Amino acid sequence: MPSLFSRYATPLVTGLFLVSLISGIALFFHVGTAAFHGMHEWLSMVLIAPFVLHVWKNWRAFLTYFKRLPMTISLALSLVAGLAFAWPSLTASGTGAGNPQIAMITLVTAARPGEVAPLYHQSEDTFLSMLKDKGYTAATADMPLNDIATASGKSERDLVMTLVSLKN
Repeated sequence: MPSLFSRYATPLVTGLFLVSLISGIALFFHVGTAAFHGMHEWLSMVLIAPFVLHVWKNWRAFLTYFKRLPMTISLALSLVAGLAFAWPSLTASGTGAGNPQIAMITLVTAARPGEVAPLYHQSEDTFLSMLKDKGYTAATADMPLNDIATASGKSERDLVMTLVSLKN
């Protein structure tokens, strides 16, 4: 069995790296995002196993890299680059660090109808009527939208889909 691992470790690392490379480039340029997102995440996770096998197979040669300055410099630069990208999210206090789209959805669904109506160029009363027409029977001016959805037997996802479907 070790010979099977040895035979396939490097080819799998190469193949999965190419998939990760191509899907990563596509994601960077926002091309085929829906097609490449899951592929990139999942196959990058699968890449871990053959990478570990590749390192295991080449352990002695791999250790010699740590005796030289280029490995130290490369690892340090990689760490600094990673921290540079992560730092804004790690140090953001009270900004809802994470996915900004989710933060915006949370903000809108926590608002009252009178606060959201102007986004649809509607008065509060017209907006409430639109919600009631979509099945949000508990819609009142004093309730946040997510509470209206819950009281109307609908989920937050249903609410977001309804808000997206409303025409200006």
